[in-house]
Amino acid sequence: MSMFRDIPVDVGVIYEGQRIRWQDAQLELGGPRCANKFELVKVRGLDEVEDGKFVVVGQDLKDLKPGESHPFGILVEVAGRQVESDLEGVIERRIHAYSNYIEGFMHLNQRYDIQLRLSKKSFEKGLNSFTIIGRVLQRLFKSELPIIEKVQITFYTDPQEVKKVWDEAMATYEIRDAKARGMSDEEADAFYGCTLCQSFAPTHCCVITPQRYSNCGAISWFDGRASARVDPKGPVFEIKKGELLDAEKGEFSGVNQAVREKSLGAIERVWLYTAFGYPHTSCGCFEGVAFYIPEVDGLGIVHRDFKGQTVNGLPFSTLADSTAGGRQVDGFHGISIEYMRSRKFLSADGGWSRIVWMPSVVKERVKEFIPKELFDKIATENDVQTVDQLKAFLTGRGHPIVATWRVEEAKPTEIEAAPPAQERAQVAISGIPVENVAIGGGMGFKLILKEAKIVAKRVIIRSAPKGG
Repeated sequence: MSMFRDIPVDVGVIYEGQRIRWQDAQLELGGPRCANKFELVKVRGLDEVEDGKFVVVGQDLKDLKPGESHPFGILVEVAGRQVESDLEGVIERRIHAYSNYIEGFMHLNQRYDIQLRLSKKSFEKGLNSFTIIGRVLQRLFKSELPIIEKVQITFYTDPQEVKKVWDEAMATYEIRDAKARGMSDEEADAFYGCTLCQSFAPTHCCVITPQRYSNCGAISWFDGRASARVDPKGPVFEIKKGELLDAEKGEFSGVNQAVREKSLGAIERVWLYTAFGYPHTSCGCFEGVAFYIPEVDGLGIVHRDFKGQTVNGLPFSTLADSTAGGRQVDGFHGISIEYMRSRKFLSADGGWSRIVWMPSVVKERVKEFIPKELFDKIATENDVQTVDQLKAFLTGRGHPIVATWRVEEAKPTEIEAAPPAQERAQVAISGIPVENVAIGGGMGFKLILKEAKIVAKRVIIRSAPKGG
């Protein structure tokens, strides 16, 4: 691109989705090893912004110690006669896309979760100053969003200054988020979609409603509306609600059609308010994961910054890998922290009455949105470390999920025999042999359990002798 002739590396959409592994990185900015990191956009008056001004508070790229993660913040101040403060979140999310246009510069996540890596190759080519990155961002903002007339960018690497502005950024995020909490999905005339993460998750499409934030937590319904109006052909677009197909699960004909088109047919249906059946797809920038814990028939939640293992013995990274990529994975659901403050939060699954475990940090952050009678009944890493301990905790605290165990265990178990076949199998479930379950011609077996909840330490499947 001619506007980037003075940039020492290539710039273009072909670099979106690039992954820079730790061993190939010169350094990392933000990321899970750093407590404080942020990206923030603020709308200013035209006389408050000096177009093309780039400031580094702390050490520049070339001076930062290689092979380490560094606290990092980026403040983008924009001005324009048509730029309103409602657009801050929309412009802010573009930092993700535009940074990834730079060869050898990877940007993940958003807001206070950002993780950026600079490759050794691009550093050696001359990408060694924040001013260079600033030039790219400034030019892309003005060319792709023409309403922006001036852009000024400040990069923070001094740990104390990062923390100081981080506090201000967190307050700004809260003000934005609170604005959307008073509106319901029912009163919205349309929803909005976002495909900004398709470079990393090709079949993913975020569906943004007043009561369901984007998975990344950076785009509210108001942000989506503003973005679609300003840039109608951009990655954020209007979704006509269409016919309400299922009010409980949150299925709309218009949402299904939009997601089907944006995923090129890979995803046919979406249920917005559940982690089961046809759950909303997950990208990779989600703030947290809701995950099913079959031993207690409940859902756990873990956020990106959780360092230990969850109650089922898995770290966030493993659960994230099981969830991301634009797939619909039953019982695994990428979510934002703000969605946890919504009245529609996994409402088809029982909402907060289905949540059994979550990190103490997140529990405290959303404390006022958890029903008071449930707060002490949801376990954290400080209460339990294993599923057995979780069972005891839930029973001792009288969590409502325990009552469902008793109901389920009281139900009779029905087993339907599969059609006759050449071979039969014996299946031992909880020590009870079940005959007449067929294995057909090497094609596998069919076992149908109606209204059943099975808890077993072992499931034994043995092939019976022919004719036996």
